[in-house]
Amino acid sequence: MRSFSRLLFLAVLASLLSGCGYNAIQQKDEQVKAGWAEVLNQYKRRADLIPNLVQTVEGYANQERQVLTDVTNARARVGQVNVNADDADSLKQFQQAQGELSGALSRLLVVTENYPNLKSDQGFRDLQAQLEGTENRITVARGRYIQMVQDYNTFIRQFPQVITAKIFGYATKPNFTVENEAQISQPPAVKFGSQAPAPAPAPAPAPQTPQPAH
Repeated sequence: MRSFSRLLFLAVLASLLSGCGYNAIQQKDEQVKAGWAEVLNQYKRRADLIPNLVQTVEGYANQERQVLTDVTNARARVGQVNVNADDADSLKQFQQAQGELSGALSRLLVVTENYPNLKSDQGFRDLQAQLEGTENRITVARGRYIQMVQDYNTFIRQFPQVITAKIFGYATKPNFTVENEAQISQPPAVKFGSQAPAPAPAPAPAPQTPQPAH
């Protein structure tokens, strides 16, 4: 009898929790965690490409020491950030470090345009393709994460989930800032192809034939 009563109680409790959104909160929370793991994975992939990129550029453009140092230092600062995606200040620090690295990389890639031999190097071209693909994957991963967090935050603010969230300690999660959210709409340009030719000058007007005097 006691066993039956216990099973009945558990069944009722499970039904109540499900009806109050507990299971859905759990599911959305796990989706956010998986989305964040993918964001970190793609950022790590980019960081792993940087040493080879710097080494390759250095072989052709050693005089660009300051730009190369900026990239190396920015990568080091990213590695020093122990980010907690559930903490707004920690996430902000992570975004700032990644933004500084993106800026340093952009300056480095602009410099490479001045070195044709570097641009024709097969190793550099391979790194170019990998970096371009990684930037695109970062854009996709961040976009999905933003949507997941927005969906989770909206869900736990609604009734009756808001009660369940408070009882079990589920709080809204910080998200990428508006500036970063705007940035993800278009990945950074990392193409190294030849620049587009300048437009041809307009043809000079044809000389006018002098009119005979009357």
